[in-house]
Amino acid sequence: MPIQTLLSTLLALLLFSFFIGSKRSLAVSTVRKGRRNLHSRPNYYGFMVAIWAGIPALLILALWSSFNASIITSLTISGLPESVQMQSKDELGLIINEIKNIASSGNIDAETDMIKKEAAFHYHRLEQISLLAKTVIVFVVALLGMLIGRSLIKPEMRARNMVETVMRWTMILCASIAIVSTIGIVFSVLFESVQFFKAVPPTDFLFGTHWSPQTSIRSDQVGSSGSFGAIPLFIGTLLISAIALIISVPLGLMAAIYLSEYASPTLRSIAKPTLEILAGIPTVVYGFFAALTVAPFLRDVGESIGLSVASESALAAGLVMGIMIIPFVSSLSDDVISAVPQSMRDGSYGLGATQSETIRQVVIPAALPGIVGGVLLAASRAIGETMIVVMAAGLSAKLTINPLEAVTTVTVQIVTLLTGDQEFDSPKTLAAFALALGLFTITLLLNFIALHVIRKYREQYD
Repeated sequence: MPIQTLLSTLLALLLFSFFIGSKRSLAVSTVRKGRRNLHSRPNYYGFMVAIWAGIPALLILALWSSFNASIITSLTISGLPESVQMQSKDELGLIINEIKNIASSGNIDAETDMIKKEAAFHYHRLEQISLLAKTVIVFVVALLGMLIGRSLIKPEMRARNMVETVMRWTMILCASIAIVSTIGIVFSVLFESVQFFKAVPPTDFLFGTHWSPQTSIRSDQVGSSGSFGAIPLFIGTLLISAIALIISVPLGLMAAIYLSEYASPTLRSIAKPTLEILAGIPTVVYGFFAALTVAPFLRDVGESIGLSVASESALAAGLVMGIMIIPFVSSLSDDVISAVPQSMRDGSYGLGATQSETIRQVVIPAALPGIVGGVLLAASRAIGETMIVVMAAGLSAKLTINPLEAVTTVTVQIVTLLTGDQEFDSPKTLAAFALALGLFTITLLLNFIALHVIRKYREQYD
């Protein structure tokens, strides 16, 4: 049975379990003075039976699906002749992939090796047996769990407590997924970065001023030995991000103050959704706008006043990126400013403060944590942007802080290094992970700075 059909049938079984659990709770209860002697509502007993039927079955299904392919592959390899099993890991991997392709497609021509034909037939047969066994075991476990849960139903049973405990642990599991994912990302990037720093000294990477990751593939091949100084990339990233924040933070914050404090409800209902449309435009559209409109305009303006502006400049990319991240600042700032209690504004007005003084001295300090969060989100969005930089700022790794020249960013170089068929044992490819680790460190420092600003300047109210 396909996995989609299996899950749909299992869901129907869980709904049936809920139904019979609810009915069973009503059947075992007695009515006294118009009230049943049940500890919990009938729905909780239905949920309890569905939990007994669903959780064990879903666990078996998840574990089976996780280890199914590796076990079948191991059994297929064990059935191959010893001469084939003794081959290298890479050669054996190619043979297994070919066997899987033959088993999935069913295309066997006259040139196919007899060993591979038999192995593909064996692999396909193991898949069918595994699928049938998985279906039978999952449904048997679900039915047994349903019967056990139904037999446990008694009027004094605390079904609500059990259901709420299961839901609490489910939410804890869901919350821990983000933590585990973050730890996994950090360790995966860190491991590959360590491999890179074994070939390239960390001082050359962190303090080098020349970036040219091209290396010769073979020792007898003419080519560059590679230069991995990341300073130009980080300077370019910070330059473009700074331009974007100079544009987006004042405009976004002023827009948020106007929408929350000055605009009428009718104007706000129209202006805020219109402003947030900017967040839904694909970044490639912004890239086209920067490359075809903003960059030529800046170049023409620069020529008219005697300045040399590159066709691909940091200023063009930063301006368009700033427009793109305005909704990140304005929307979050507007929400936190609107959440400031009206009583604080009324108290300020009662002391004789004007509306502008109230905004500056009462509303903004109270909303500062949310505003800093919006700015931090905008900064992270600017640092991680790739498409606009590729189309408007170029790929040139120059060490400059002149916004009129072409620069590149860390994310653009990561994409460039990992594009196409790459081997993951060369410094050129591993440099992408070192750049990712540096970018992660910068983002982490931004978080620490934001927390420090919040603790120092946040107003405390009782």
